[in-house]
Amino acid sequence: MWSKPSSPSTGTSSPPQPGANQRDSTRQRTSGKRVAQIVKLKPEFVAKYKEVHAAVWPEVLQQIKVCNIRDYSIFHEPDSGILFATFKYVGYDYEGDMERMRENPKVREWWAMTDGFQESLVPGAKNSESGDPSWWKGVEEVFYTT
Repeated sequence: MWSKPSSPSTGTSSPPQPGANQRDSTRQRTSGKRVAQIVKLKPEFVAKYKEVHAAVWPEVLQQIKVCNIRDYSIFHEPDSGILFATFKYVGYDYEGDMERMRENPKVREWWAMTDGFQESLVPGAKNSESGDPSWWKGVEEVFYTT
């Protein structure tokens, strides 16, 4: 589901050291890399998409948290059908955490369901599970203020 960030990280992180784990004091957690991405929602699935997201499976929510995703939101623009997702990544290893997300069978089941409601805007994308190319299209951040 999650795309590779399309712009440089806003946080800082050190590359993983051989044999280091995520609690190793030689590595620094990102200060919060913001990620935004889009996909198109098929018009016949708007109500179903909203229904399933009103009751996201607990295993999926837990995996999102374990993979260092915070402040995750999805917005829908009904005229274009675009879904706009934004979240903050606060971990050490974005690619590694996204791989751990893909390894969870319940997450893959969730993606199989929700991908059916969507059309990817990424040429060659097959589904969320494959990850390359990403199902959701990364969006470049051009402005931010706190």
